[in-house]
Amino acid sequence: MRLGCIDLESNVLLAPMAGYCDLGFRVAVRGLGGVGLAHTDLLSSHGMAAGECKTLRLMRTCREDHPLSVQLFGGDAAIMAQAARMAVDHGAEVIDINMGCPVEKVTKRNGGAAWLCDPCGAVRLAEAVVRSVEVPVTVKVRLGPDENHLVAPMMAGMFAEAGVAALTVHGRTTAQRFGGQVNLEGITEVVAAAGGLPVFGNGDIKTPHDAATMIARTGCSGVMIGRGALREPWLIRDTSVYLHTGQIPPPPSLEERVALMMRHFERLLEDVGERRACHVMRQRIGWYAKTLGPCRALKEQMRRVRTETELRGYIAEFLDDGMLCAKAPGSQTKAVD
Repeated sequence: MRLGCIDLESNVLLAPMAGYCDLGFRVAVRGLGGVGLAHTDLLSSHGMAAGECKTLRLMRTCREDHPLSVQLFGGDAAIMAQAARMAVDHGAEVIDINMGCPVEKVTKRNGGAAWLCDPCGAVRLAEAVVRSVEVPVTVKVRLGPDENHLVAPMMAGMFAEAGVAALTVHGRTTAQRFGGQVNLEGITEVVAAAGGLPVFGNGDIKTPHDAATMIARTGCSGVMIGRGALREPWLIRDTSVYLHTGQIPPPPSLEERVALMMRHFERLLEDVGERRACHVMRQRIGWYAKTLGPCRALKEQMRRVRTETELRGYIAEFLDDGMLCAKAPGSQTKAVD
């Protein structure tokens, strides 16, 4: 499909996830195939406009990281417009405005889901960003502040008139945060009110079947996958294949899963150095371990890893043990669930 002037490989997007969408992870997941568009971490427009090192580091990109959407949040239209221009100068091919994050450190700065309490102001801000750049501008929202104020359908038509290229709707309210179930009927109402504006559904997509169900029931143009891809990085590839062929590829082997984790680590080494790369992997082992089978010892080792040499040693030891278990006569142990 197309997003403005950009051709997307598929209608399955990798969501922006604060603390998780580093360059290494994006490149690793893209290498599996099926990613229509990947987003950066959630970035502060004020930090971008001020040239803060941390913000600029979070939006680093490379040739393999394409097409790339930079997600910004903020409460000032002029600063958002300035940050959007800077992001484009640094390689952004799409600008995404976050109007759905429920986290207090974002909303207290009049960003994220705070905009759902001011729909007209939200549209004016989006309009200012659209005018400031020549790349497509998208917006990510929730259904509303709470179940009694589902403003997203009303905002969808207004965003379309403002020139927004697409809208992503997380099917929860701000009050729900990440609890409860996604409201597919609410997403359906947004699609109906969007007047042809592409709408991507988001929330609770844990399997390719979940994505197909969301599209079938809501009529959305595609899906955005977040936490499901942290647990199962192959989910985006599998979903894209399933939506187009009705088939799900065979699950990856233990070796393939570990190889992906190592590609993530090696890209981090290039981008942020050994100390920071090890720090990220200490944080991420909990997610990777969910599909590595029995790996308690590896998790404990990885949570105290400090050097590249240590990490490679722990991984090699884990693989050797896994292969021995798999080859043991009469063994019933499965490396991957």
